Amino acid sequence: MDFEFTQDQLSLREAVARWVGKAHGFDRRHGLAKAGGAAREVYGELAELGLTALAVPEAQGGMGFGPVEAMVVMEELGRGLVSAPFAAGALVAPALLAQGETSVGQTWLPRIADGSALVVLAHQERAARYELSRCAAEAVADGQGWQISGHKSVVPAGDEADAFIVPAVLDGSIALFMAARDAKGLQVQAYPTQDGAQAAELRFEKAPAALITREGLKSLEWAQDIAIAALAAEAVGVMDRLVATTIDYLNTRKQFGVALSTFQALRHRVADVKMQLELGRSMSYYATLKLSEPTAQRRRALSQAKIQINQSARFVGQQCVQLHGGIGVTDEYSASHDFKRLTMIEMAWGDTPHHLGQVSQRMQDSAGVFA
Repeated sequence: MDFEFTQDQLSLREAVARWVGKAHGFDRRHGLAKAGGAAREVYGELAELGLTALAVPEAQGGMGFGPVEAMVVMEELGRGLVSAPFAAGALVAPALLAQGETSVGQTWLPRIADGSALVVLAHQERAARYELSRCAAEAVADGQGWQISGHKSVVPAGDEADAFIVPAVLDGSIALFMAARDAKGLQVQAYPTQDGAQAAELRFEKAPAALITREGLKSLEWAQDIAIAALAAEAVGVMDRLVATTIDYLNTRKQFGVALSTFQALRHRVADVKMQLELGRSMSYYATLKLSEPTAQRRRALSQAKIQINQSARFVGQQCVQLHGGIGVTDEYSASHDFKRLTMIEMAWGDTPHHLGQVSQRMQDSAGVFA
């Protein structure tokens, strides 16, 4: 299989890397985190680069690029530790709206493409435990429209979004609805997250909404797999950044008159870290390529990828912080922010035990051996 990137993909990577180098250094990122994690301005700059149009179909004003281009962008954003809700707003939301059965997508997709609107998925509930089929929010008919009631948690950029894609139970099954940020009956409570970004709690009380699709669960499963592939690529970028920072530290920090990098025990630990990084990178590629597979194979493959990404993120984060010593956990040093982001990635869209269970459920026909 050919894993070489095309010239267009390499050019896309270079463009994102140049923007990160010029406009999103650690000082800016640290300042945004200390200010509460708001990142709509950064998201606007990504829109100016044309990146918000990446996954939007050409018919709605987008570029219609595929999973590999999304992976390239997410890896560079991870390497720059960019906390803007790019995956949520420019990858997951367009995928859901493009699958919709109503005209809602026709209205919002062009606005997502040009960056004038930020739409995010609000699906998490406290009792769901990563299970997409568990949904307590409900929808009822209201004349020509719909009303939704329920509580959604940890919604990315919830206080900055213009609208939300909300799963709710309709006639006994999960459907997807679009609710505007200023909808009557919607309360938004924002808060900073541990990785320097921002999230929010949403409370819907008979809030007006537009129906996107009645096939909500199927669409949510597709959105989850896109999000996992995006997280995998971002994690690779963050790990790349953290490993490079750690190696630079070991080469410059001296003890007993010599650089720490000369100690054999530390060199062995760095070798183990690099091994985990490359395992994560290979599974990121695997996740991206498997997005085009049939549903059953795709869902198992993405769970397998998330397991390895979670394990790599935890190992690389912990080892690199320990190799730094005390400075590795200080807020003024970039390594601590890398570690926090990797920890959040590990918990997003399913932790390791959850996805181990998902893989186990899908391996019954192969007696425990990957097909």
